[in-house]
Amino acid sequence: MEDLFKLRSASGIPYVYEQDSRSVGPRGPLLLEDYILHEKMAHFNRERIPERVVHAKGSAAFGTFTVTKDITRYTRAKLFNQLGKQTKIILRMSTIAGEKGSADSERDPRGFAVKFYTEDGNWDLVGNNTPVFFIKDPKKFSDFIHSQKRDPYHNLRSATRIWDFFSFNPESLHQVLILMSNRGTPYGLRHMHGYGSHAFSMINAKNERVYVKFHFRTQQGIKNFSHDEALQMRSADPDFSQRDLFEAIESGNFPKWTLFIQVMTTDQCSKLAFNPFDITKTWSQKEFPLIEVGVLELNKNPSNYFAQVEQLAFAPAHVIDGISYSPDKVLQGRILSYPDAQRYRLGVNYEQIPVNQCLFAVHNYQRDGLMTVTNNGDGSANYYPNSFDQLFIEHEYKELPIKLGNAIADWYDRNSEGENDHYSQPGVLFREVLDDKERGDLCLNIIKSMQGITGEKSLEIIHRQLYHFCQVDQTLAQIIAEGLGVSPPSYQSSPCVKNQRSIHQYRLPIKFL
Repeated sequence: MEDLFKLRSASGIPYVYEQDSRSVGPRGPLLLEDYILHEKMAHFNRERIPERVVHAKGSAAFGTFTVTKDITRYTRAKLFNQLGKQTKIILRMSTIAGEKGSADSERDPRGFAVKFYTEDGNWDLVGNNTPVFFIKDPKKFSDFIHSQKRDPYHNLRSATRIWDFFSFNPESLHQVLILMSNRGTPYGLRHMHGYGSHAFSMINAKNERVYVKFHFRTQQGIKNFSHDEALQMRSADPDFSQRDLFEAIESGNFPKWTLFIQVMTTDQCSKLAFNPFDITKTWSQKEFPLIEVGVLELNKNPSNYFAQVEQLAFAPAHVIDGISYSPDKVLQGRILSYPDAQRYRLGVNYEQIPVNQCLFAVHNYQRDGLMTVTNNGDGSANYYPNSFDQLFIEHEYKELPIKLGNAIADWYDRNSEGENDHYSQPGVLFREVLDDKERGDLCLNIIKSMQGITGEKSLEIIHRQLYHFCQVDQTLAQIIAEGLGVSPPSYQSSPCVKNQRSIHQYRLPIKFL
């Protein structure tokens, strides 16, 4: 045990002069031979790995997932095969657009990513705190993120760029309304729901497939900042969310979420009026009710942030037996892009990093590459098949073929006829899900955000976006137009939803009316 406290270099060599460099005399130039000086400086220069392009600022904690209800009729996944069964997990929650040092109370969706360390491998369920997203084709992702990030000209965040993108992409409306409501500024990380967001599939022991959506509902209760409260917290404590989660766990106040699924059969998929694999849409909880699965609890803070949070890597490609993908186009894109992002950021062997390692046996023919930290297969064969090792394929994990609805490969317009209803669900959200106070806050938050649109194209962008709001709800468009001091859209010439309410019932400050 004494060796644990002896000062050694990274290569295990003892050294004495930790604080002073070797020089020619006490005031002379330094000598090139002081290797410890070079090692310390070189390591310091490389302490920061590339931060995540999105989800850069995040918090994570370890915990457990415990099964409380039997769902084996839907899936053969082993982590669900017994009531009371516990699986180790780590959950990371994060903002999306901000840099690593940005305030974590910014108006932004929050990432919600869970790694389940199961006996069939690691399952990464990587979603957000919202059930929908801004785009429905992965080719749009870089455009979307670029519009939310800093302007390449003046290096500032720009409301003009943000709303310019939204106004050209009405598919984003559902998520925009959620973002601009007070749900866009959650009170920390413990008081928000989490979602897998995409549709996934589950496969049972009979090889029957259903499609599912995952919902993590907070047991702490939903709690949000108002716009002004979030602004105040950004300056008072830019690390509020991180501090709140860490201190809650340290004090033994372990946050919990209840996991539910929605289930849709393949027959039901084909009969819906909308595409159930479109991530800009939700599934009705009346038609597809929530089914309880289990409880996720966070009960242990990371012992080192860099090792266990900064190097933590998720990929929706990582599914396990009994859980699989769906035709969701954005999910299909993430299957490729997420592992690629981790290889760039952490190296090709990122899954050898302890926090990313499977807790059970891993055997394959991958060898070498930057930062191999295992025994690299020792002297075993690195090709398959071979005459020397005893690895075998477990054929019972083979999936049945999937019947596809269309055998024609082509580039399909994501907003073609039948795929272009961007307004119905946002309208339901505005009129039926939000209450009067929440509707008022939503309108006020949109007005404040859109007041930041500047430049010679500002009116063009504002009117283009108002047209979309008009399709969602006539009153929504009118309130925002009047708050911005512009003429409201012509209701006679556009197919607005004819469901106007009194704008005064939404409790907006009188200056915006």
